[in-house]
Amino acid sequence: MKALFAALLLTTALPAAAQVAPVAPAPTPAPTGAPTIRPKLIVAISVDQFSADLFAQYRNRYTDGLARLQQGVVFPSGYQSHAATETCPGHSTILTGMRPAHTGIVANSWIDQRAGRPDKVVYCAEDERAPGSDHDKYQPSDFHLRVDTLGDMMKRADPRTRVVSVAGKDRAAIMMGGHHTDQMWFWATDHFVTLPSRSTAPVPAVVTRANDAVGKLLAAPQAALPLPGYCKALAQPIAVGGQTIGAGQFQRAAGDAKSFRASPALDGAVFALAAGMIQDMKLGQGAGTDLIAIGASATDYVGHALGTQGSEMCIQMQQLDQTIGAFLAQLDDWGLDYEVMLTADHGAHDMTERQQQRAMPMEEHASPATNAKLVGEAIGAALGIAGPVLLGSEGDVYIADSVPQARRAAVLAEAKKRYLAMPQVAAAFTRAEIAATPFARTPPETWTLLERARASYDAERSGDLLVLLRPRVTTIVNPAPFYVETHGSPWDYDRRVPILFWRKKMTAFEQPLSVETVDIAPTLAATIGLPVSGLDGRCLDLDAGAADSCAR
Repeated sequence: MKALFAALLLTTALPAAAQVAPVAPAPTPAPTGAPTIRPKLIVAISVDQFSADLFAQYRNRYTDGLARLQQGVVFPSGYQSHAATETCPGHSTILTGMRPAHTGIVANSWIDQRAGRPDKVVYCAEDERAPGSDHDKYQPSDFHLRVDTLGDMMKRADPRTRVVSVAGKDRAAIMMGGHHTDQMWFWATDHFVTLPSRSTAPVPAVVTRANDAVGKLLAAPQAALPLPGYCKALAQPIAVGGQTIGAGQFQRAAGDAKSFRASPALDGAVFALAAGMIQDMKLGQGAGTDLIAIGASATDYVGHALGTQGSEMCIQMQQLDQTIGAFLAQLDDWGLDYEVMLTADHGAHDMTERQQQRAMPMEEHASPATNAKLVGEAIGAALGIAGPVLLGSEGDVYIADSVPQARRAAVLAEAKKRYLAMPQVAAAFTRAEIAATPFARTPPETWTLLERARASYDAERSGDLLVLLRPRVTTIVNPAPFYVETHGSPWDYDRRVPILFWRKKMTAFEQPLSVETVDIAPTLAATIGLPVSGLDGRCLDLDAGAADSCAR
């Protein structure tokens, strides 16, 4: 993978004659504590589905980029503290400092019965106002993000700031980049695209070069990637979803874009484009501080398609480590003074079938009986109400607008009663119960289920009833190719993620106690002297000594 990344970087880099000169190194900081000179470039990385458990499993195996980041400040027990542990809500917390209840991003998708289309499902990164849009074929947009990101705050404080967002998913790029990025690019099927509202003519040369390079890579078959020695014990085939997986090495046929996406190659392409953007735009060389947000999405795609405990994820972890290492080495070669933050949008745990074989016989798939439509049909028959009665998206259950107002309370009470009677259901909270719950002020691992639900509740977008399944019950009813494992529960295996900060000459320390991803934005803001207020998160002191980096 390192060779692949190097090839992509060389392809996307400027010709030698046009390359920028290295900038002068930053002044030497104090011998202990956090550097006092403001960094010229913030690199904010989200590794999709990089759970705290996965980090713990492989952290002693990392030898490159992720090993370097462990020489900074490490919070191994970071929390996406809300209940809706999905990609869009998680990414919305990382650089806003706000929980989904305030970002408005309560799920990957939700029901909006005013949307004026048959399915009524709205995707978090679409603009449903666009003609012909639906949650599958949509116009990407930042329309639903209700708050500013760190990049937005930085540009408001200093218009000279440049903000770039690059990711393997549109929702990652949008939720981390925000409303005022200078450039935003994300992977779509077989090439990088941007928001229609921010399209530029012509397309930046670096994007054209990257798309050409990745297009050639995609058009050729992919031979098996090397299997590290420590991965061999994990290479055990298992049958699931009509296929056998678990011992693969990412072989891919020419032109297979879906398998390319669920492989280390996607991360290589994303980081190569990010490096090209830094070089072409001379990020980190201006008068102030610039920011680049990078969404590394392959770990999530690999997890969904192949699980977390086979040879495939083991290879992915090694390749990601090397890819990040090559990226950071390139920034070093350019002499940039940069600060890195790395975290994840949510966690996950392995697929049911393999868990059952490995000391977890209680693992199970959700029963079809939990489906909101089926529950609604039963309620309609019992109460004499013509359907539809209930609509469902993720764990949110909505009472259909067609249900008469006078019958809605009875429908809600019956729905809650029926769900709580199901053996796989841990809790069912009405919107009134959630809205009446104060926001938690205690460490996130102590939160009740109701407090976790409150952190991702929005009166306009959340359902009339939130149904939470018991631990170790996956929402996947029937596994299938590219979908054998998932996340989205309120349990800590989906909530816990690592949070790492690194900068040259930073004094390293590790804090095992819990912090939250909403703490990231105020912490980064403090390192560049940017005042922020009114956020859900708090500034984390990155100074290992008596000084306080939050007070600078």
